[in-house]
Amino acid sequence: MALSQRALSMPLFAKPVHEGSSKGITERNYIGSPDLLEPVVTELLERYAQPVIVESFLPGAEFTCGVLGNAASARVLPIVSMNFASLPAGALPIYGFEAKWIWDRPDQPLEIFECPARISDTLRADIEAVVLDAYRVLGCRDWSRIDVRLDADGRPNIVEVNPLPGILPDPSDNSCLPKAARAAGLDYDALIGAALIAAADRQGVVLSGGRA
Repeated sequence: MALSQRALSMPLFAKPVHEGSSKGITERNYIGSPDLLEPVVTELLERYAQPVIVESFLPGAEFTCGVLGNAASARVLPIVSMNFASLPAGALPIYGFEAKWIWDRPDQPLEIFECPARISDTLRADIEAVVLDAYRVLGCRDWSRIDVRLDADGRPNIVEVNPLPGILPDPSDNSCLPKAARAAGLDYDALIGAALIAAADRQGVVLSGGRA
């Protein structure tokens, strides 16, 4: 397999395109030098039997953002930031398979999330703007969770859009959309209700109690 390296600036990050919950996203996917590009991509292609995306590795802070609503009424919930300092010493600052399924254990949980994120109002506004742009351009409906990472200049970039986000109700499970909703004053039932109301409004369905 011959891979062109034109217009590719190291470091890079490779990942399978059709997986979820960070399957296939490990520290081995980090490509710090040109000689690693082909072996990393080849291994992923063989293991997951699907296309592999190779993208610039963004060195800045990472956030995940819950969105509720549709069109002009869509809003970003309090932003969740990733505390990479909680990872084992020397770990790559990514929230990948190791962090989710190996290092974060019930008997020794990682303090990986902070919500609301402690960031400036300017950065918060920039993140919310790019998140809502992505949400609307991609035609997301009712709710989503969108992952954002800062580039070397501190600008927010969309990493992934999750139109069917995880919604585990137990706070100890660290499910990010319910976590953001709680920070906004919405308990689990209120979160589900907000998504239901958004969907009903979108379809012109009248719910009991008079909401359309």
